[in-house]
Amino acid sequence: MGRKGAAGAVGFVAAAGAGLVAGVLAGARQISGPQRPWPDYRFSPFEVGASSEDVSFTADDGTQLAGWWLDRPDSERVVIVSHGHRGNKSDMLGIGPGLWRAGNTVLLFDFRGNGDSQDGPQSLAHYEQADLRAAIEYAVARRPDAALVLVGFSMGAAVSILVGSGDSRVAAFVLDSPFADLHGVIRNAIGKLRLPPVPLLWLTDRATQWRYGYAFGEVSPIDRFADLAPRPVLLMHGDQDRVIPVEHAQRLYAAAGEPKPTLHIFPGADHCGGYFQDRQAYIDMVADFLGATSEGRLVT
Repeated sequence: MGRKGAAGAVGFVAAAGAGLVAGVLAGARQISGPQRPWPDYRFSPFEVGASSEDVSFTADDGTQLAGWWLDRPDSERVVIVSHGHRGNKSDMLGIGPGLWRAGNTVLLFDFRGNGDSQDGPQSLAHYEQADLRAAIEYAVARRPDAALVLVGFSMGAAVSILVGSGDSRVAAFVLDSPFADLHGVIRNAIGKLRLPPVPLLWLTDRATQWRYGYAFGEVSPIDRFADLAPRPVLLMHGDQDRVIPVEHAQRLYAAAGEPKPTLHIFPGADHCGGYFQDRQAYIDMVADFLGATSEGRLVT
């Protein structure tokens, strides 16, 4: 769940508390229903002076997806960057071009129902797994010689865990503000509004299953986190995160296999706020992490 998705999560809880059945259905729609901003003005690589190519690929359910390919033909890595809930690829125009300038080929893409991608069944990190799988297939087909890295923010980080845990082609992970389990994210949002968590969480979960075809319990990155090992993982989180509390990162770290991830906590940072404390330092930290894995060549 990205910064744009944070308001959505709180909005869903407010709706759920307003009138039970109607509120719960509205809450489920806030999480998984189609929503596009209007007017949908977005920046592109043009604004940041990055050379890019418009690309497209298709998820296995037929959803058409759009992306930007920032090419470094001589690079040893392809970095796939996944945005947060209700975000889009233009949100990634800091870290994406930053890693491109550091010598990496980078793929930025829109999850379904966002940016330039087609609408399709949407969720919070469930159906979007098909989108990341399609992005991986595109990157591998285009650069089969390169090591593959997944970089994700919030929901995008959770999707990176769920998809990358079962794909040995992924050589390393950079995960900013992932959630350990979807139940915990929704419970936190309910608690902020001082509403009774148990009935609202249960009812919204059931409404989501009925209306959108998936259950919160099916989205549990912590159950797959140990499978990332022994690949390198950089796990980052703000200690003042109001959307996905830092304890999610601590739980993921405890569940990790060996070697343990590199865990970096940003003091005073809110949700996905580490980048904004010092943009260049953040990019340098990620680039250095990738470069430090076997002298710039990632080893699976």
